[in-house]
Amino acid sequence: MTAWRIRVTGTVQGVGFRPAVARLARAERLRGWVCNDIHGVEIALAGDEPTVRAFVERLRAGAPPAAHITSVDLARAPDLAPASLEGFTILESPTDAAAAPDAAITPDLALCDACRAELTDPTNRRHHYAFINCTQCGPRYSILESLPYDRPRTTMRPFTMCPECAQEYADPEDRRYHAEPNACPFCGPAVRLLDRSGTVIAGREDAVARAAEAILAGEIVAVKGIGGYHLFCDATSEPAVRELRRRKHREEKPFAVMFPTLAALEVVAMVDPAARALLQSPAAPVVLVPKRLDDTGDPDALAPSVAPDNPWIGALLPYAPLHVELLAEVGGPVVATSANVSEEPLCIDEAEALARLTGIADAYLAHNRRIARPVDDSVIRLTAGAPIVLRRARGLAPTPLPLPPDAHTDVPLLAVGGHMKNTIAVTAGDRLVLSPHIGDLANPAAVDAFERTVDLLGSLYGGRFGRVACDAHPDYTSTTYARRLGLPVTPVQHHLAHILACLLEHGGGPECVLGVSWDGTGHGTDGTIWGGEFILINRAARTARRVAHLRAFRLPGGEAAVREPRRTALGLLHEIMGADHPRFRVEALEHGFGEDGARLLAHMLAQRTHAPVTSSAGRLFDGVASLLGLADRSGFEGQAAMQVESAAARHSGPVAALPFFLEMSPGGVVTVDWRPMIDSLLARRGHEPAAALAAAFHAALAAAVVTIAESIGVGAVALSGGCFQNACLLDLTTHGLRAAKFDVLVHHDLPPNDGGLAAGQALGALWGLTDVAPG
Repeated sequence: MTAWRIRVTGTVQGVGFRPAVARLARAERLRGWVCNDIHGVEIALAGDEPTVRAFVERLRAGAPPAAHITSVDLARAPDLAPASLEGFTILESPTDAAAAPDAAITPDLALCDACRAELTDPTNRRHHYAFINCTQCGPRYSILESLPYDRPRTTMRPFTMCPECAQEYADPEDRRYHAEPNACPFCGPAVRLLDRSGTVIAGREDAVARAAEAILAGEIVAVKGIGGYHLFCDATSEPAVRELRRRKHREEKPFAVMFPTLAALEVVAMVDPAARALLQSPAAPVVLVPKRLDDTGDPDALAPSVAPDNPWIGALLPYAPLHVELLAEVGGPVVATSANVSEEPLCIDEAEALARLTGIADAYLAHNRRIARPVDDSVIRLTAGAPIVLRRARGLAPTPLPLPPDAHTDVPLLAVGGHMKNTIAVTAGDRLVLSPHIGDLANPAAVDAFERTVDLLGSLYGGRFGRVACDAHPDYTSTTYARRLGLPVTPVQHHLAHILACLLEHGGGPECVLGVSWDGTGHGTDGTIWGGEFILINRAARTARRVAHLRAFRLPGGEAAVREPRRTALGLLHEIMGADHPRFRVEALEHGFGEDGARLLAHMLAQRTHAPVTSSAGRLFDGVASLLGLADRSGFEGQAAMQVESAAARHSGPVAALPFFLEMSPGGVVTVDWRPMIDSLLARRGHEPAAALAAAFHAALAAAVVTIAESIGVGAVALSGGCFQNACLLDLTTHGLRAAKFDVLVHHDLPPNDGGLAAGQALGALWGLTDVAPG
């Protein structure tokens, strides 16, 4: 008989792991204990070596569904006397103020089937209880205040369990054994409905029913969920949806829709098995599914303004018990959008909601379980190959990612991300933790949320950062924040960070890789705006070199061109024919600028004033959208590019890629010249449908990537940047590269957009790979 210690790391706190260990140990008649600590889970056992090793294998194979084991280390424990281990118990979690925590934080988990059955069972004591949960579902990250994960360190601390709940919590055979948020209607949180002034108008008995009545009457109700407030309205009511758009200042960007059941969603959308699995998973993200275009759908099932001129629906199913109860009362789909003015962070408490949602919400369905930090909904879309994470938040974050062995560090590092779709990252030992989506750092509320997230993750992981990584853009809010911290600062070039984030998902990737980093905007090392980059990375030599890029052009009006793709279209035409060409004036007039506007834009471009240079693939998409008559203005980021992708998806015939040229500079850098693409598009646009030309444009870009990869001659290609959210572009490019025998690395766990930048910045700082040589 020998004493042993077992150290388990990974997502093992808040998932019923300790109860599973206790049940297995008792079944094997092993003595000892288990506890959470700041590193994960620690187990002490008394037993002979074969029995203990068999226990470890059974534990690996039978871990709870929501657990993810990273490592299991078994060692003899000479400091423990086997005789001192009696029975098997779950111990209180110790704390070690001298050590930095590095335990994985479990994301919030959607309602499980067992709790859902109890919620709807009239004989169950938790019937209609909006906070039902167990070890396999419920809030985790959103209620956590400090590690390790125990009830006293969560926002459930004020709620003392009643005798029945306490008995469940202490019963090894109960699925609520050590379920930290455990509660019931007699001892736990409760809902209430408030009017616009904050006055309670309904208590726990009828708050949900009264909220449903308000929604069905066309009102907008702010609903406090797991990670913050949503704004709910009747998704079948065009007046209600239009009013929500007006109040929220969100003119065109699609709304997410929560459907009461999968069957209700399938009335309006085509839901394949992969989408169905995601919607019903513990993460329960928003999933983009195609609208049903055949005769089997119900055209009146959703208001047109939910997703105007968009072939996709951002759908989700009720993931919190409060949602299940509310949608059962409503009996149909509801718009479920973040409770904020556009681009501001989520509201998480009543006072904040009443202050910031004045004039937006008609009523507030609130509750008294405090939210420790805001967590937005995750968003995923599907391609032919795999899901693309567009927003990594509730259910997915902050699940850690392993760092490559040559990037492990004992000194925690902070990476502060970019300006758009901001997230932050911290390193803890051999892993990296990326925060949930924070948003665009364009207003004081967003900046405050960003700084609070830094403080929160810092406190969870020790708060003693040794240095900070940031974007190389000198004026980003995140960059200026990094410089204020008084720590050593490591700037990482924007497009290099995109590629490094992709490599992080692939264990660091191969020794040499060609990174294709295409997006809308990023600060280039030559002072221009990059966004159509091919970067050759040599991991062993720690070098990154710009070996190719899209041909640069000017953006008349700078930021105004981002909002008006028609300006970008004229920038493309200027690069082809010059601003004094008669065709330039004709195009300017056709796109609504008038004579004075046409002259002003021509002057900007000819004199190179207020017309910055860019190689951006995202802006190239914008210009093509305008030239094809799909979008002259953008109501939200990426709208014009989405229109080009949607048009390409509508084309069902054969596709021949638009032509392009390659040019070699004296320094050996290749330029992908898109001018033949635009010439061909202009010549054909009056004779062929926009859908066919959009498909040919996508095919040309994919062919250009394959051609450059073949000319560079390395065996692996990594695809990153916001343009690779485009499923059509990603599928074509991946297919072409694989047909040419390349290994293709794409994102699976992190967003290809700026939501993954912080992860790439951290890896770049740890590797000492931060800048891109010009050629």
